[in-house]
Amino acid sequence: MSLPLRKAQRPRQANPAQSKPPAPVLRFCMIFLILSMFSTLWSLASPLMSVPDEPAHTIKAAAVARGQFLGTSGQTQGEQLQVVVPKYIADTQSLTCFAFKVIVTADCSPGLDSADRQPTTAGTSAGNYNPLYYLVVGLPSTILSGEPAIYAMRILSGLLCSLFLAATLLATTQFANRRWPVAAAGIAVTPMVLYLCGSINPNALEIVTTSAVFVNLCLVLENVRELSRFRFNIVVVGVAAAVLANTRALSLLWLALAVIAALLMFPPRDLLLLVKNKLVLAMATLIAVAAALGLLWLKTANTLASLLGTPGTVTPEQAFGTMVERTFDIAASYVAQLGWLDTNGPTGVYFWWSCLTGALMVAAVSVRPWRPRLGFIVLLAAAIAIPPILQAQVVTELGYIWQGRYLLPVIVPMLLAAGLALRFLRFPDSLFARRITMWAIGLTAAAHTAVFANALRRYGVGISTEANWADMFGATKWEPPLGWLPLALAYLAVTAVAGVLLYRQLSPGQAPAGEPINDGSSLS
Repeated sequence: MSLPLRKAQRPRQANPAQSKPPAPVLRFCMIFLILSMFSTLWSLASPLMSVPDEPAHTIKAAAVARGQFLGTSGQTQGEQLQVVVPKYIADTQSLTCFAFKVIVTADCSPGLDSADRQPTTAGTSAGNYNPLYYLVVGLPSTILSGEPAIYAMRILSGLLCSLFLAATLLATTQFANRRWPVAAAGIAVTPMVLYLCGSINPNALEIVTTSAVFVNLCLVLENVRELSRFRFNIVVVGVAAAVLANTRALSLLWLALAVIAALLMFPPRDLLLLVKNKLVLAMATLIAVAAALGLLWLKTANTLASLLGTPGTVTPEQAFGTMVERTFDIAASYVAQLGWLDTNGPTGVYFWWSCLTGALMVAAVSVRPWRPRLGFIVLLAAAIAIPPILQAQVVTELGYIWQGRYLLPVIVPMLLAAGLALRFLRFPDSLFARRITMWAIGLTAAAHTAVFANALRRYGVGISTEANWADMFGATKWEPPLGWLPLALAYLAVTAVAGVLLYRQLSPGQAPAGEPINDGSSLS
């Protein structure tokens, strides 16, 4: 009896698709690259110390990078803590000659001397803030000196924020019904968000981490039966929440709101599946430890005692009513209120974002299933109630100190929640609807660029009562690094690329490169 002959085995050839990185990895890298370019361009276009409280945060970052987590001071409310930093860092307090004066250009700033590195005592109102953000952002000041060090600190802050914002935007593309969440993300990332990302200010970090926690937690809850495919998103929730809990005094409140809003959007029975997952339990433990450390810092460092202000003469009840009336007034800060609250964007930008956000919010509260819209309703209620409540508590001691940008950690997730509430509705895909989408994206890109160009005009020639755009081409008194025109053209190019990629995500029948339509797979 003869043995059966075996067929010759062909050598297995590698599948080209298997040798490429997964599509979500490529998408994350692309999103991160674009956001990093946005934040870097803002870092270069904004004069040093032109962002609210940037001198205080710069001094704090340089001090923390040198091991001074707390400074020295008395016990008086609002008293600045004293730290020891290089003289060029201490001198940043003298660079704000243009603050509150829109007709004063940035050339009034005396600049910084890179050779002034001798230890100098400086005061900072952020002296007893949580050191986590500052520990990272202050690193360039230990290597570089003078203005290059400050720009490097800004750029590093932008890269850090871009990581979490990229994780947020990536998550919106991973929902099985992604088009409404993606559209909401395009509205939620306002020029103000990108502007703050390009500065030395932890306000930006709490915005992007709160958003990352909310959207990625929603994605995980929607896919509780396939958690192995969403390990990256589980890790994002844990890391973003841990960082958020140790960012600013109100960050724990933003964290609680993000988690509550996400949980309300999904059936409670889904939570039972989460507690059986080891990675989820590990991230929950990380969040609990980080929150405990954040609370411990608030208590031991007495962070709230550093708030600056002038005692007011109105009662808390009057302050509460006033802030309720200002609800829509402070909304300008959600879109574009740059500088020391002295540089508004073009009026058309506010009109355009009012149209976008108004339509999105009305649609979100109109969906028939009640549970998907609960998260949006909670965040909307918080956005209305928190400014009056918090302002009323401190008005007699500090006066009116609330700024609209403080609420962006609620506003951005609120708009994202609106998109998530709509995700089960059919996204219009007629030819007419596609044309509307193209125009909407184009106008949004133009609005972003207009805010950027207007900021360059404000610091280059000043904003007077008469139009003076022509002066930008021959009479600029201040120029940013690389020049205002190359920066403006670069920003226009980046917004164009971002607009094309956004349109691809919203186009019917088109999926991201290398990925099937409605694929919910994630990094793993």
